[in-house]
This record gives sequence, C-alpha cells and structure tokens, in this order.
Amino acid sequence: MKVLVIDDNKRLAEGMKQRLQKWFIVELAFSGDEGLTALVHTPFDIVLLDLGLPDAPGIEVCRRIRDLSPHIPILVVTGIDTTLSRVELLETGADDYITKPFDIAELHARINALLRRKQRNAHSTQIIVGDLVITPDTRMVTRANTPIHLRRKEFDILEYLARNKGRVLSRQMIVDHAWSSTSNGWVGSVDVHIKQLRDKVDKPFGYPLIRTIYGVGYLINDHADRKK
Repeated sequence: MKVLVIDDNKRLAEGMKQRLQKWFIVELAFSGDEGLTALVHTPFDIVLLDLGLPDAPGIEVCRRIRDLSPHIPILVVTGIDTTLSRVELLETGADDYITKPFDIAELHARINALLRRKQRNAHSTQIIVGDLVITPDTRMVTRANTPIHLRRKEFDILEYLARNKGRVLSRQMIVDHAWSSTSNGWVGSVDVHIKQLRDKVDKPFGYPLIRTIYGVGYLINDHADRKK
C-alpha cells in the first residue's frame, strides 16, 4: 500500500514516514502543488493531508485532490480542531480527521480503517432498495431511474443504511462507519446529513425509504409507510 504525506513541516513528515514505513510505502510532498503533481504521476492508496500548506489553503488542496481522484481516501492531519473546520473538511471531501499531536498507533488504525472501506467498495456490486439503486464502485445513485447527486458523506451514510436494509442503525453506529472514528463529536451531525439525504432521496419521490426510529436511530427499507 502506498501512502502520500502532504505536509510542509519536513521534520514531522520525515518522522511520520519513518514510523509508517514499517507497514506502508510512504512518499512525501511539502506543498499542495507538489502533492497534486505526485498524485497525477503515481497511484497512491491514501493521502495524509496537512492543512497548513505554504502555497494553498489545505481545504482547497483537499477539494482539488477529490476532483482529481474521486475514490482515494483523504485523512486530514492537522493542529486545527474546531467543529467548523471539521464539518467544512468533510463537506469538501475528506474522509477522516486526526489532530496533532497524535499517537502513531491511532494514525495507523485510522489509515487501515479507510483502506478497508476502500477495498470493500471496490469489490461491491449494486445495492437495491425498492426503486433506489446504489453503485458503490462508481458512487452513483439513482431512484426511479433518476440520477441523484450526493456529497461524499451523504453517500457513505446512504450506502451503510442500504447495506443494512431493514436494520435499525444508531447514530453512533453511523458515525463509526462513515467517519472512521469513534469520536462522539460527530454524532450531532448525523441528523443534519439524514435530513439532506431525505431532501434528495425521498422528498422528490412518491414515498419515503428512510425512516426514523425515535430514540434509537434510522433504518432504510422498501416497506416504508407510503402514506407519509
């Protein structure tokens, strides 16, 4: 597995490389442009992205990486830890977030979690719930043959619900899957993403697929109350 670390702090980047290369092939880039150039010429399995880059805001670099490579996992490694920055990063296309200073064992676990999810998606087939069709390898979603554009985190949540059709999933379970982290800090954002999903997946169509199980969580199935 090949890891690209984009961080302008050469000492920290070299330290990460030294410790991670026990498990991975690690290459370094010290600016956003250098990292993007590396991604164009070399296939990587995951990107570790610092936000404090000298040539461009880290969020903009994250967006450009996602445009360049829609499926590559992006793990943000940064000293900034605010709800606003985390939400903005995830909406931009980051898959997970770890704050400096961190333990190398936690970083290794986060990387492995993202790589496992990538491998599951790469070998998956279509998921069908009623007239909803999800194609994980291309991240395409249609309902009643109508294409639905979802943001990255919306897709991850919908896919997780659909793979567990008919099963009630708690907010914490959704966080643990879609954010690759057990942090309770994300639980409150699940309801926001579910509302956005309903606006796109349920509201324009004849009946809802996503249901709220009050006090427990959410589920999706093709037997939802069609009168609602």
